[in-house]
Amino acid sequence: MNENIQPLNPIAFSLGPIPVHWYGIIIGSGLALALYLAIREGDRRGLPKDTFADLMLWAIPIAIISARIYYVIFEWDFYKNNLGAIPQIWNGGIAIHGALIGSVLTAYVFAKKRGISFWKLADIAAPSIILGQAIGRWGNFMNQEAHGGEVSRAFLENLHLPDFIINQMYINGTYYHPTFLYESIWNLAGFILLILLRRVNLRRGEMFLTYVIWYSVGRFFVEGMRTDSLMLGSLRMAQTISIALIIGAIAILIYRRVARISETRYLAQEN
Repeated sequence: MNENIQPLNPIAFSLGPIPVHWYGIIIGSGLALALYLAIREGDRRGLPKDTFADLMLWAIPIAIISARIYYVIFEWDFYKNNLGAIPQIWNGGIAIHGALIGSVLTAYVFAKKRGISFWKLADIAAPSIILGQAIGRWGNFMNQEAHGGEVSRAFLENLHLPDFIINQMYINGTYYHPTFLYESIWNLAGFILLILLRRVNLRRGEMFLTYVIWYSVGRFFVEGMRTDSLMLGSLRMAQTISIALIIGAIAILIYRRVARISETRYLAQEN
């Protein structure tokens, strides 16, 4: 039976000679939904309607560039001899941590320019970011990438996964852990948690810091199962950064509370 399993076509359709990949459609859909939700919530929280749309004009290209730079740095042994391949992101090779670094720095500068609290902007965006990440992982599914180690078909069937997922995890004669799915589910749970935390009316900044902690905990464990990790010596970079982010976010959260840096709550309307 296994020999008859065909992977899903990663190309959705073609515009003349240009193939349109499911990966791009899924990533774009996740970004569009995330932007829509952020705009709606920003409007409820008193931000001008064009705030997040304007931010995305800068954040998206910068995030793509920084994600690529991050990836190239940790794969420099290959790219130093293939400089022409560096801009070829259509061949794969972007890292979510690089994208997050670029987009957060962009948001910080943007907030300063607009006279808006960065923490307010980040709190509002946090649920949208993690939802976009949950959706985006399905692009990896279509490309049969970002998977874990070898497993049996029986193992996947015992997880009660639908056949289309099990079959897509059959790659070159072997079944693999659907780590894209594990992270997607974790991120979706994080989205639900953050939506519920809106009602708790946390101090400003704590929604975003909760996102950082939640995402990093899940990413740490999922990364340990993957077979395509970016490495720094014997260290998996995503795990190392996840630990640093967890410690840093907890430290910032505690410091801001102890020092009473901000008593402003999430539901406050002021900028």
